[in-house]
Amino acid sequence: MAGKKIIGNLKLRVPGGRATAGPPVGSTLGQWGLNMMEFINPFNEATKDFQGKNVIVHIQVYEDRTFTWNCLGQPVDDMIREKIKIQKGSGKPNMDKVGKITRAQLEEIAQVKMSQLNANDLDAAVKIVAGSARSMGVEVEG
Repeated sequence: MAGKKIIGNLKLRVPGGRATAGPPVGSTLGQWGLNMMEFINPFNEATKDFQGKNVIVHIQVYEDRTFTWNCLGQPVDDMIREKIKIQKGSGKPNMDKVGKITRAQLEEIAQVKMSQLNANDLDAAVKIVAGSARSMGVEVEG
């Protein structure tokens, strides 16, 4: 949307395929004066494969009350928790470890998130994902 002035950048974490006019979507879009259904229906259709999982979505709001959105998929921390089957990360990641993750599991996550990571190759992407795992109190093997 070249030429339109951006007045807001929103970042939401929404259940895939289950966005509703209630919070967090309704309250956030409502305060910007946006038509919720113009977001909800296309979002639910695009994210139906992520049923039951949270996805991150970035919304750019323009001064004429139009918007564009981009779905970034599942957050890395959710993917790590899902891979090693834990409920949550550690409150003290340097002292209390909550699980272990292998290099192969890190590579799987890195391949999915490669386009969104600031990395030139798979090895660099794996290091980024491993850093996220360590900050959650997950031991990285290999």
